[in-house]
Formats: sequence, C-alpha cells, structure tokens
Amino acid sequence: MAQAGEDIKNYPGFMPITLFCLVVLYAPLLVVMIYSFNESKSITVWQGLSFKWYVDVFVGPESAKFKEAAINSFSIAIVAALAATAIATSAATGMLRGGSFRGRGFSFGLINLPLIVPEIVTAVATLIFFSAIDFERGYLTILVAHIAFCIPFAYMPIAARMQGIEDTYEQAAMDLYANKTQAFRLVLFPLMLPGIVSGFILAFIISLDDFIITNFVKGAGIETLPTAIFGAVKQGIKPNIMAISTMLLAVSIVMVTISYFVGKSGDKLKQPPGEK
Repeated sequence: MAQAGEDIKNYPGFMPITLFCLVVLYAPLLVVMIYSFNESKSITVWQGLSFKWYVDVFVGPESAKFKEAAINSFSIAIVAALAATAIATSAATGMLRGGSFRGRGFSFGLINLPLIVPEIVTAVATLIFFSAIDFERGYLTILVAHIAFCIPFAYMPIAARMQGIEDTYEQAAMDLYANKTQAFRLVLFPLMLPGIVSGFILAFIISLDDFIITNFVKGAGIETLPTAIFGAVKQGIKPNIMAISTMLLAVSIVMVTISYFVGKSGDKLKQPPGEK
C-alpha cells in the first residue's frame, strides 16, 4: 500500500498503463477532430486542411435541421440544469444541515439511485411513466426527464462543497443575531456558490450530451443534437458530423475548464486569512 507522500509514478508499470489509458480514451477524439478539418468527403483519406465542413453545418443543406436541434438541446440543457441545481441545493441543505430525521438514509439512496441504475432502465421506466399518465411526448417530456436524471449529478459537487464547510460559520452568524435564513443567504450560500456552479455545469453537460433517455421520450417531430447526429450517422458518417461533434467537444471542454477555475477560487475562499 502506498504511504503518504510517496510518488506513485515510481511504481513499476505506472507510465505504460497511464499512456495506454490516455490513448484509448483520447485517440478517437483526436481522430474526429483532425478529420473534421479534412477537405475531402472521405473520412479516411486526407486531402488538405479546410473549414468547409464547419461552414456546411451553418449554411449547408442540413443546417436548418441541426440549428433547430441545437436550439432544443441548449434550451433544454439550460432549463434542466437550473431546475436540477435548485433542487439539488435544497436537497443538500436538508440532508447535510437539517440534522437527523427519519428516512435520511433512504433519501440519500434515492437521490443517488439514478447514478447506479443503467440508463436504458431509466429510459424505459420514464417512457412507461409518461405513457401511463397519457403525457404526450415532445419537448416537455424531454425537459422533465432531463431535470429528473440531472439532479444527482448536480447534487454531488454541491454536497461535496457543503461537507467541506464547517457549521461554525453559521453558528457564528446566529450568535450575531442572524436567523437561519439570513445565515444561509449571507454566509453559507456564498461559500457554497463554487459547488453550486460546478453542479450546474455538470448537469448542463450531462443534459446536453444525453442520447438514450432523450431518444426514448422525445416523440416524433423533435430532435436534440445527439439524436439528430444519430439519425444522420445511420445514413453514413459525413465530415459535417465530425465538425458538429468537435464543436460539442469544445463546449464540454470550456464548461469543464470553467468548473475547474470556479472550484479553485472556492478553495481560496475557505483558506484562513494570510494562508496561501
């Protein structure tokens, strides 16, 4: 077992295993990114650098379909992430600052259940639920489903952030005659904000990239980017699909980068004055 302070890079086989994992994870992404700039229609033959397929996404024959799908994807992702973050913040506050109560363990398991259940099972269950209540499938069913399965993803960073905040801050505020609402709004919430932002970003990315659940509950006549890409790929992989995939990857990278720097700024807020 590794001791504290021991450099894991010195272990035999660490570097080859690390390189193998990096290649398996990122080589396919690099191939997609590189061939999205290919002049040729072929996805295997390189004929020169070009941005034509990115232009095709916005003004080509299929641009209207992809534009509508992008609007659906981003609007659903934003609303679902906002709703899931608000619910997750309330849940984390109740679970971690509400003291002991009957059913606390059950509630914790219920919040985290979507992380364990296979996504196909969640998709089928959601479809059956909407069919049972005679809820017509469309934009609204996608939004409701996304809010539901995004809650645990938003809850994780929010709860982790709150667990790292000692309750002495709120006790000090109440010693200075603040009530619980004021202690939460003026003391706890600002300290939780980096975790809340991270939870929102994670929920946004999960919603934006989801395919399985969306494909089950979307109904006819509405598409999101993942389902539109899947439909286009069934007719053959085209370079414009690689361009769309690269842009989606860029959005995910930007969001993850923002989450990283927000987390770093939050760590500085928890440091005692004068400590670097």
